[in-house]
Amino acid sequence: MAKDSAPVPNDAPSEGTVLNGAPVGKGRATPSRAEQEAARKRPLVADTKEARARAKADLAAQREKARIGMANGDPRYLPARDQGAQRKFVRDWVDAGWHLGEAVMPAMVLVILATFLPIPALQYYAFVGLWIFIFFVIGDMVLTSITVKRAVKRKFGEGKMEKGLGWYAAMRTVQMRFLRLPKPQVKRGQKPA
Repeated sequence: MAKDSAPVPNDAPSEGTVLNGAPVGKGRATPSRAEQEAARKRPLVADTKEARARAKADLAAQREKARIGMANGDPRYLPARDQGAQRKFVRDWVDAGWHLGEAVMPAMVLVILATFLPIPALQYYAFVGLWIFIFFVIGDMVLTSITVKRAVKRKFGEGKMEKGLGWYAAMRTVQMRFLRLPKPQVKRGQKPA
């Protein structure tokens, strides 16, 4: 009995099968292992200039969206220190009033300008005036902290007050209104409900 051909294993590719985009079977040599591995290799992350530019543009768009969302007070974009109904109430309460702390930076600029003048008495009194003003600002911060805590207790109840609301309000009073983040949502004199 003569053998015509060797038996074909069950898992062998049939004629017309395509492996990695190349036909396998008659008419073409079987690719070596090195060729098959080389055909499968591709970078995990495309490292092209276009892909990097696109990723950079996407990141810039996301950051801009987050910046606008935070400025508008959108809760999805607020950091943890600004989230919550009580924090929003405190922000609105502070933004509705006038506070001495808003004038600290302009006062410091005036004192710095006064130091350039060659009048020692003016320089001395500018520094003394600045320190007196800073003591008034600290008093305003303490008063704001106490009154905002009372307002939060009236609105949200005695036992449900978050920690740090007084400090949060005091620090917001020191910032100039147009530099505050999130941006003020109420006008001056418009007390929050």
